[in-house]
This record gives sequence, structure tokens and C-alpha cells, in this order.
Amino acid sequence: MVEDLLIAAAAAGAAGLVYLTAAARIVKQYERGVVFRLGRLRENVRQPGLALVVPGMDRLRHVNMQIVTMPVPAQEGITRDNVTVRVDAVVYFKVVDPSAAVVNVEDYRFAVSQMAQTSLRSIIGKSDLDDLLSDREKLNQGLELMIDSPAIGWGVQIDRVEIKDVSLPESMKRSMARQAEADRERRARIINADAELQASKKLAEAAQQMEDTPSALQLRLLQTVVAVAAEKNSTLVLPFPVELLRFLERAQQPAPPGPGEG
Repeated sequence: MVEDLLIAAAAAGAAGLVYLTAAARIVKQYERGVVFRLGRLRENVRQPGLALVVPGMDRLRHVNMQIVTMPVPAQEGITRDNVTVRVDAVVYFKVVDPSAAVVNVEDYRFAVSQMAQTSLRSIIGKSDLDDLLSDREKLNQGLELMIDSPAIGWGVQIDRVEIKDVSLPESMKRSMARQAEADRERRARIINADAELQASKKLAEAAQQMEDTPSALQLRLLQTVVAVAAEKNSTLVLPFPVELLRFLERAQQPAPPGPGEG
């Protein structure tokens, strides 16, 4: 009798062990478990750790809750100002509702990828070339809103969308290079003209000052002579100042007689 009980207990223990092995599931820390019992969704989502299901009746789906980095293939389109470009991007998203990600959409990764591609083509058609090249932050926000709106129903949250690269035709690159060169030349001419204007104003002030003080003109002449004389490869012809002639002429004139001289 005791032996029968022991055999029955061992058999029950073995059956329990087999059942526990068949019912045990492991849900990793970055996952959530969605259970279907006879095809119907169970409301309670399995948390990380050991999860038990009913063998033959329950089916456990593992849903990754990590942030997914998905590259968007380059999309070719025509901008609002009729320029053909190729633009690629990257989408960062994660699952926030495991049940909706499993039930509401067949493959949420594929759905997000297709929505990102169509939204990127739409953004290209609505934007100017200058916006694609210089105002990407605004376009990134617009893409994020366009993708996030339908993704909410799939249990997915879009964290960020980034435009990676904008490829232009070679003819457009050459045109933009010529435009940039012409703009730089225009700025250089404006700066040069402004410098000439400031220099002319200073020269006018200097001329006025020399007109009021004639000796300043002679000093400037001597400074110029010194500067030219430093170069020993030229012949220097020095004009004789008229003021010096007048000074010598006054020096040669006899002094006027004093009061006691007759």
C-alpha cells in the first residue's frame, strides 16, 4: 500500500514537473508578454520574469519594449520650387502598449517603416530646397507628427525623426556653387566700396587740415621722401619748397634802420 502511494506520488510529481516545464515561460527585462487564450487576448500583460501559461490553450507573444532605430530608405521627390532631391532619414520609436502592437497591426515595424517613407515623400513635396538644407529641425518635427499620429493606434510612440542627408543633382550642385561664389564676390565688392568710402572721408579731412596748416603738407612731403628713399633701386627727385625760397628771400633783405640811425 505504501509502495503504491509512493509510486503515485512520484508519478504525480513527474507529471507536475512536466506540466510546469511546459507552462513556464521566461519574459526578459526589456520585454512584455501578451497572452492569447484560445485565440482571445488576455487583459493582463506578463511582466519580466517567470510567466506561467496553460499548455495547449495559451499562446505567449514576446513584445520588445526597447527603442528601435529604423533607417528610412532614401526617397526621391520634387520640392515645391521644382528641384529633384533624394532624402533619407532615421526614425526612433518604441512600443508603449504591447497589446495594441500585437492586435491592432500585423507588423508594427513594417507599418512604421512604410508610414515614414510616405511621410518623407510628402515633406519633400511641401518644402523648398532651402528648408531641406537649412531648416531641418522644423522638418524633423513635422515628420514626427505625421508618423506619430497613426502610430498611436498601433501602440507605438515615435521618439524622434532625423533627416540624415539631402542628395542634389550634379547640375544643381554646380549652380549652387556658382551662386555662392557670386554672393561672396558681391560681399567682397561691397566691403571694398565701403572701405574706399571711409578712406575718402579720411583723406578729405586730412586735406582740409593741411589746407588750414600749410606746414603739415611739407611734413607729409618729407615723410614721403623718407619712405621712398628707403628703396635704393630708384632715383629720387626732390622738389624745392617754395616756402623755403620765401624764407631765404626775407633773410637777404637788409634790416630796417633803428630809431637812432640816420
